[in-house]
Amino acid sequence: MKKIVLGTWLVILSSYLLAQDIDKIINATEVERIEKILSADDMEGRRTFSPGIDKAAAFIAEEFKKAGLQPVNGQSYYQEFVMVTPKFISASGSLDNTVIDMKNIIVVTCQPTLTINENSGFEKIMVAAGKDLFSEARNLIRSGKNYIVMVDTSFSKIFNRLTGLKRQLFKSSNSIVFILTAANPVNYSFEAKHEFVERKLMNVVGVLPGKKSKEEFVVFSGHYDHLGISKPNKDADSIFNGANDDAAGTTAVMMLAHYFGLKKDNERTIVFAAFTAEEIGGFGSQYFSQQYNADKVVAMFNIEMIGTESKWGTNSAYITGYEKTDMGKILEKNLQGSKFTFYPDPYKTQDLFYRSDNATLARLGVPAHTISTSRMEADTMAVNKTIDKYYHSLDDEIETLDMKNMAEIIKAIAISSSSIVAGKDSPTRVNIKDLR
Repeated sequence: MKKIVLGTWLVILSSYLLAQDIDKIINATEVERIEKILSADDMEGRRTFSPGIDKAAAFIAEEFKKAGLQPVNGQSYYQEFVMVTPKFISASGSLDNTVIDMKNIIVVTCQPTLTINENSGFEKIMVAAGKDLFSEARNLIRSGKNYIVMVDTSFSKIFNRLTGLKRQLFKSSNSIVFILTAANPVNYSFEAKHEFVERKLMNVVGVLPGKKSKEEFVVFSGHYDHLGISKPNKDADSIFNGANDDAAGTTAVMMLAHYFGLKKDNERTIVFAAFTAEEIGGFGSQYFSQQYNADKVVAMFNIEMIGTESKWGTNSAYITGYEKTDMGKILEKNLQGSKFTFYPDPYKTQDLFYRSDNATLARLGVPAHTISTSRMEADTMAVNKTIDKYYHSLDDEIETLDMKNMAEIIKAIAISSSSIVAGKDSPTRVNIKDLR
């Protein structure tokens, strides 16, 4: 009996000490310190490819260093990559010695001159009538393999929309040739020419190596880019500070890095990532996902727009794609007895599961979810507007945020993720067959 009583008291004492420690690390004062810096005017709205976003990246890297994280690339916290924007010059080709009209050829490549035939090692596939053309095309782009794709002529009215896949590419991207045809040719040859503009980008990534399960990864992420500066107006503010979108989520990532960095008891490796280029297409998270074996990523906590109260008030947040895995149930279990509650995403019509940086890894089967509080109900009085009046607004500034509530949300994420970080719980995987 004495042993049981003593054990119970040790658990209570341990919980009390953890609560005391977490309050010292994650609190409103520290949240405000980081938020003020990230959303300050001198960050110039953190637009992709701007000096402001480089300044923000340097600040995040310094916080990761202070937290004791290891640089993702040995000596640097910058996960650098190159995006290329192609300018189409020409394309020509033939199928079984029959010349193809140039308008029926779309080439997605980073090669200035791409010349291929049936002996070039490109896998040939068919997209038959009735298939989801754009879903098929996106999957091929993500595959990293080279393809020649025969697209059935039933898609003739929408075939040209595949050019959207060429707008921004990674320099190391694979090459895919789409041909609008009813044939299944044995012999073919194609040549395409492009010019390219290259631009460098970087995620900021720090790593806390695990112990017994260091080859398994838990990711905490948010995007640190925003919209930049609007057209100058001498009588009004012109900086999109993005305090909630997503300096708030990035602040949470840094706070969690400090918390877990001090605990140093994670059995699984924790990866803390601040993504670039979310606002222009989610390119930072797409590149990040290519650097990891998705089968080894146990969970992803993507954090976006947690600076305001949710529809349920304080001490609450929602999880996008809640029904796709049991990760939400695990988080709820770990929060039993607390005042905090995670809810399923109430804004299904807004398609939020696919609109943030969790989507890329989720499509690979990872239990990857976004945690948010943003009020995204559609406003029936205005077209394409939401009830969050500060969303993508010049008024998204630090004064609109609730620092105390933000601290409670970040603490809830830290506590609720504890069993996953410790290797005791593994969320069920996303069924990729159910994804679009």
